[in-house]
Amino acid sequence: MNPTTTTNPQLRRLQRFALYALAAAVVVAAWGIFTRIHARAALEAEALAQSVPVVAVVTPRHSDHADELVLPGDVQAYIDAPIYARTNGYLKRWYADIGTHVKAGQLLAVIETPEVDAQYRQAKADLATAQANNQLAQTTAARYRELIKTGLVAQQDADNAQGDADAKSAQLESARQNLQRLEELQSFNRITAPFDGIVTARRTDVGALVTAGSTSGQELFHMSSTRRLRVYVQVPQAYASLIRAGQAAGLTLVERPAHRYPAKVVSTSKAIDPITRTLLTELDADNANEELLPGAYSQVHLQLPAGLQSWRLPSNTLLFRGDGLHVATVDAHDHVQLNAVDVGRDFGTEIEILSGVSAQDRVILNPPDSILAGTLVKVRAAQ
Repeated sequence: MNPTTTTNPQLRRLQRFALYALAAAVVVAAWGIFTRIHARAALEAEALAQSVPVVAVVTPRHSDHADELVLPGDVQAYIDAPIYARTNGYLKRWYADIGTHVKAGQLLAVIETPEVDAQYRQAKADLATAQANNQLAQTTAARYRELIKTGLVAQQDADNAQGDADAKSAQLESARQNLQRLEELQSFNRITAPFDGIVTARRTDVGALVTAGSTSGQELFHMSSTRRLRVYVQVPQAYASLIRAGQAAGLTLVERPAHRYPAKVVSTSKAIDPITRTLLTELDADNANEELLPGAYSQVHLQLPAGLQSWRLPSNTLLFRGDGLHVATVDAHDHVQLNAVDVGRDFGTEIEILSGVSAQDRVILNPPDSILAGTLVKVRAAQ
């Protein structure tokens, strides 16, 4: 047998085996590379998906303007005045205590003024003296005027007599005016009510030293006119243009929340406070039955125009930026947009939006402060 013939089939079998082994190794290597590439691509896709923030959104809810604009109001008396003494002395008697209804001119108290009384008596005596001196000076001047015609007296003497008469006449007028001043000062010992109202405070008693004036003296009484009341309210700038004089309003009190008292807008300050961004508005309210008390806290109800459009959003949708308030919305391509908004009333968990959003907007809840316009987000499915 030829050895070459025997070797060739074996060699071919070895070659085929080596070729199969090489092919298997290539397949295994290719499969490993493929699985690695696939795993990396899947990992990158998963990381990219996880890097897109997931957000919850809410749509604006229409604000029903049948609700009124309700603001805190400060109730004050229509007239409110402290009563001070105009003369010095001691309180002799008082006639009105707290809660007393008094009329204009009604006697509130009497002050005992011994010093003023003594000055008045002295002024009367000074007036009598001035009258006597003036009468003598006028008589002397008249005599000198007659004597000057006969040449028995010098012109200088006649002029001196006339000058003395004029001076005595001026002194008489001064004494008369001083007496009148003391008469008026003496009349101030009677403290009377300057207007119809209620005595809300009495800060003196019998025997107390009374000093004239509001700087050095003590307030004796405090009075308020409460049949009509003034109510002051701070209207937010967003509603300032809607407030008009003559506009009807209502008042409610904490102790009577179900009862509404009618009121009317009288005037506004016609200027926005640069600190609070509000418009000071004054209302008048009738209080003939005296159910409203000055100084009370009240809720002022102002009716808003029916055609005013606004929306409500949760308070946690607002973003505070340097250029004002914004909300973050999601567009049709799931990118973030920042909308500047004007806010109105604060309802606690909700805020009124006057402009900047529409019914179709998807507004992000609890947006992070670092959120930027154009950021890709994923909207969480509704639960």
